[in-house]
Amino acid sequence: MLLPALLSLLTVTVHSVDLPHLPLVPYPQHVSLLSSSSALIDPLTFTFSTTSSSVLLKEVFDRYHKYLKLHDFVQKLNVTLSNLEVVIKDPAEELLLMTSENYTLTIQTNSAILQADTVFGAMRGLETFSQLVNTNNYSLPTLHIEDYPRYKFRGFMLDTSRHYLSVGVLKQLIRAASWSKLNVFHWHIVDDPSFPYCSVVYPDLCRKGAFSPHHVYSQSDVLKIILFSYKHGVIVLPELDTPGHTLSWGAALPGFLTHCPGHGNIGAPYGPVDPTNEAVYPVLKELFTEITNVFPGEFVHLGGDEVHYPCWKNNPNITAWMAAHNMTGNYDQLENYYETRLLNIVNSLNKNYIVWEEVFYHHVDITPQTIVHAWKPNWKTIFQDATAAGFRCILSAGWYISRIAYGEDWQNFYLVEPRSFNDTATPEQRALVLGGTVCMWGEHVDNSNILSRFWPRASAPAERLWAPEYLTDVKFMKPRIEAHRCMMVLRGYPAEPTLSRGHCHVEYTWATHH
Repeated sequence: MLLPALLSLLTVTVHSVDLPHLPLVPYPQHVSLLSSSSALIDPLTFTFSTTSSSVLLKEVFDRYHKYLKLHDFVQKLNVTLSNLEVVIKDPAEELLLMTSENYTLTIQTNSAILQADTVFGAMRGLETFSQLVNTNNYSLPTLHIEDYPRYKFRGFMLDTSRHYLSVGVLKQLIRAASWSKLNVFHWHIVDDPSFPYCSVVYPDLCRKGAFSPHHVYSQSDVLKIILFSYKHGVIVLPELDTPGHTLSWGAALPGFLTHCPGHGNIGAPYGPVDPTNEAVYPVLKELFTEITNVFPGEFVHLGGDEVHYPCWKNNPNITAWMAAHNMTGNYDQLENYYETRLLNIVNSLNKNYIVWEEVFYHHVDITPQTIVHAWKPNWKTIFQDATAAGFRCILSAGWYISRIAYGEDWQNFYLVEPRSFNDTATPEQRALVLGGTVCMWGEHVDNSNILSRFWPRASAPAERLWAPEYLTDVKFMKPRIEAHRCMMVLRGYPAEPTLSRGHCHVEYTWATHH
């Protein structure tokens, strides 16, 4: 897949480490070339074999067979490799954050074997194998790879409230994420502008809160996304952000939001959830009970960011309630009151949770299992304080790919390192950093442009979250990310160019894929 014009860039020395120059994104932890010989395959007859009875693995085989057969191919007589043997050690197929994705891959001229702890490790190894195929002549280098992710939490966030994204587009984004070995889909499913999630217990939330009856996710749609994600080794993490960012809840739930004319959200006379209204909490209990039952992952994201205090301040009922509860003027304390009650509800449902950084900084009594999600520019301070307090953290600051800049802006994302928050941080603190999430907020994207805007720019932080920590040389990444982009185009995905000039062997044609 490598472009001839880029080959001259592949002699970059990376921190004095002698790395084979391979078209892989993300780059593996350990690579050893076995010889200068190549293995040659026939994509029409090449097979994947296993003794595993896994139905999921068979589906993964089918997927990668299709990728191999996408090219124009002239039958060759000098085939040396006809099969990749896949060995899985653990037959369990539960997908959790700590599920092993480790694998080893050995390719020789006439034999190849992929060994993985789990079927999800096999998925990662098959992606590596597929990227190694030179589609000009169907050769592969002879090598040995030992690989595993440096971070366990490698997420991508999609906002489906500000603009609706169809189920088909979400699937394309999830599929592309698996090509860069991301493993968590953070679904920011509702927010102020719309409530597209169709709840069973509160169906009016989407009936009255969505843009239209066509801009919703039915229970069937949600289950399709969860299953599709699972088959690609991706956990779905739902976020219902409260008490702020809840304007779309109001039409279905009278009294749920704070009334504050002139001080509400996005021009409305309402602001955050009214934490003084006792009727709020049974609603939250029923809704989060449903969410924890629908989404099988071990975490739910509770939001907690950007609570608009002026709205609370300008509601006389809240002012009187705060006076009666010795909170006069202390809106941090009022937010703490709300968050504590919400967290008690979620704790009762035996679900772990993730919160935006404000919840930690407002001194809410969060459980030791809480993950703190940093998004502001001062994230290094947040990580220092949160890890010192024993909390696990994930990063999104620096990875808002909804913010675009002229030129090769992926390079900015590539240089962000989650564990570089403090030179004096202890090894124990650094270990509490689980990874991060690439965020695409929805203000300026919808079905028409999100596919190309997201990828391959998100492949830069994806490599940071998987590959060795020392691998930070942009020159070494540049030809690989463009090769990765061309691979995506070949697979039918409209990934945008990463370089100011160049081309792919096969160009994307809209009519071909629609």
